[in-house]
Amino acid sequence: MTATATPRPPAGPGSGGPLPHIVWDWNGTLFHDMDAVIRATNAAFAEVGLSPVTLEQYRALYRVPVPRFYEQLMGRLPTEREWEVMDGLFHQHYRTHLPACDLTEGVRELLHGWNASGRSQSILSMHGHEELVPLVRGFGIEPHFLRVDGRQGPSGGTKAEHMVRHLAALGDHGVRPATTVVIGDAVDDALAAESAGARAVLYTGGSHSRASLEEAGVPVVDTLTEAVTLAEHLVERLAES
Repeated sequence: MTATATPRPPAGPGSGGPLPHIVWDWNGTLFHDMDAVIRATNAAFAEVGLSPVTLEQYRALYRVPVPRFYEQLMGRLPTEREWEVMDGLFHQHYRTHLPACDLTEGVRELLHGWNASGRSQSILSMHGHEELVPLVRGFGIEPHFLRVDGRQGPSGGTKAEHMVRHLAALGDHGVRPATTVVIGDAVDDALAAESAGARAVLYTGGSHSRASLEEAGVPVVDTLTEAVTLAEHLVERLAES
């Protein structure tokens, strides 16, 4: 199942061309869940004999695919069985802490403002789809999005192929990669944007340190307000080129 908001007519002759579009990441971007992530990570680590990490350590070490994160801590890649156990423990503890999390400050106003200006937006997350959709819906923000897509299949992978499919599915709404900006908190978001022909802006409030994000070679900002302002400038320049 894919959640969609009220469809908008596709762009075409007389419509001003492709719609400027934002693809939002969810965890660590629209959804401020880093406290839950750290608590769940350390609870899972305790069960497998790994030392706890601070938020700063997590942001410095975090990698996608996620087994590479564990490699930073263990000195080797986990075996397939070790990964399955650690991933299962993390998600078990994460669900316990999830209800205490909220949207990132200012998100509702940013989403409303972007739509009110005649632009479109969607969510693509590596959060499991069947859990993501009711979570977004529960915050009452689902109508802002043309599409809400979560991960289908096992966790631990990268977002690139999902991004290509996500933007292809939005083509009937007038969305084109060339006038799309991905806003996320991970280097993987920038790589996914590049793979799909879109641009990216990375946000420091989530899973990565600023130094890690700057390695992606795309703009890095400290607030989502800055991210949206920069996305607006990017898509305007892209539409003119």
